Amino acid sequence: MQKEFLRQQNELRDRIETVDRSETGEVKLVAGVDLAYWNQGDDEYAVCCIVVIGFSSHEVVEKKQYSGKIEVPYMPGFLAFRELPLILKTVELLETSPDIFIFDGNGYLHPRHMGIATHASFYLNKPTIGIAKTYFRVDKKTDYIEPENEAGSYTDIVIDSEVYGRALRTHKDVKPVFISVGNYISIDTACSLALKLTDKESHIPLPTRLADLETHKAREAKRKII
Repeated sequence: MQKEFLRQQNELRDRIETVDRSETGEVKLVAGVDLAYWNQGDDEYAVCCIVVIGFSSHEVVEKKQYSGKIEVPYMPGFLAFRELPLILKTVELLETSPDIFIFDGNGYLHPRHMGIATHASFYLNKPTIGIAKTYFRVDKKTDYIEPENEAGSYTDIVIDSEVYGRALRTHKDVKPVFISVGNYISIDTACSLALKLTDKESHIPLPTRLADLETHKAREAKRKII
């Protein structure tokens, strides 16, 4: 199983485009994607929640969720194979067509540049961004440098002379978030969008923050009926 997953990642990696597919001004709807897990007996389940908001208004346009049993065991570096089936089922439920998908996780910031935000992009055929709350040390040794304590400050996460992502401080006096390109978008645009989508209530951009809140509510509801 792992050998096949590795083959697929290496094959897709050559198709990653870290350049902007569309102009920022064309972005109208943005989707935040997150999952929450729980165990029931010997089985593992998860619920995926997608929240779509207006890019300019920050108002929620729609929410969708889909839950199911997890069939793929956890293997470091291959998280997408566990999550993608539920994500795609949830996307099928959407009544709108988001211009960009933002994932609570990583994209290019991955040993083979194939985090969930990148892997999912090949099925969504839309620009994607990974925004993680915690730092994923890709090579087990490279740490990030703290950005200056000012809103919008950032430091690049460089491994072997290549930029894998950025530590971005969205507000003063808060922890940074970790931005990485998913696909079909540049790191500069990804950071610009993240800042525009962050309100005063949290240092986490609104789409994934709302999706995270939805997964917690949905998980509690699902636990009661499974």
